[in-house]
Amino acid sequence: MEQTIDTRDRIREQARNLFLRYGIRSVSMDDIAVGIGMSKKTIYQWFKDKDELVDAMIMDEISQMQTETKNCFVHSKDAVEEIFLTMDQMLDHMRNINPTIMYDLHKFHFQSFKKFTDHKNTYLLEVISKNLERGIKEGLYRSGLDVDVLSRFRLESMMIPFNMDVFPASKYNLVEVTTTLIEHFVFGIVTQEGYSLILTYQQERKNKSKQK
Repeated sequence: MEQTIDTRDRIREQARNLFLRYGIRSVSMDDIAVGIGMSKKTIYQWFKDKDELVDAMIMDEISQMQTETKNCFVHSKDAVEEIFLTMDQMLDHMRNINPTIMYDLHKFHFQSFKKFTDHKNTYLLEVISKNLERGIKEGLYRSGLDVDVLSRFRLESMMIPFNMDVFPASKYNLVEVTTTLIEHFVFGIVTQEGYSLILTYQQERKNKSKQK
């Protein structure tokens, strides 16, 4: 039984790595088989088709995203730091993601895309809303903010860097675009105290980057 789980997990992990790195459409079942050193026939014993592997990837991504966002909340001292910790997690992950993945997912694997969309529109929306409410209570975000509207705005702006019509991969860097949009958003909602914290956390990130 343990060997069975290990084989399935190895296939799943290899497929996930290739999909994220090269995009979904450009990766074939043959590519996955070669990458893992396994026959395609063996892969089909555990996953009936590419759709099932893509679905497994999406579920892995959702699970990881939920774990990371919870950790960012738990380990943050305030709402502003929570955003910066979350941004660092996102950017670290995005460095290994091909920006065409959302297009591929939507066009060729819509059921898996719907699972991601449902996760975005429920779990992530709640995370953003709670962060805004937290920041207002802490006096770091402006008290007059419309939490519902801004939560939905932030949610949708998360997906803009993946839009190849707006930010073609040949011209724009996914990480840089995402950083710019997040920082623009948080600068627009903070109080003076929150503004000072942004500058503090930005400097801390720069210092850490220099030490690497």
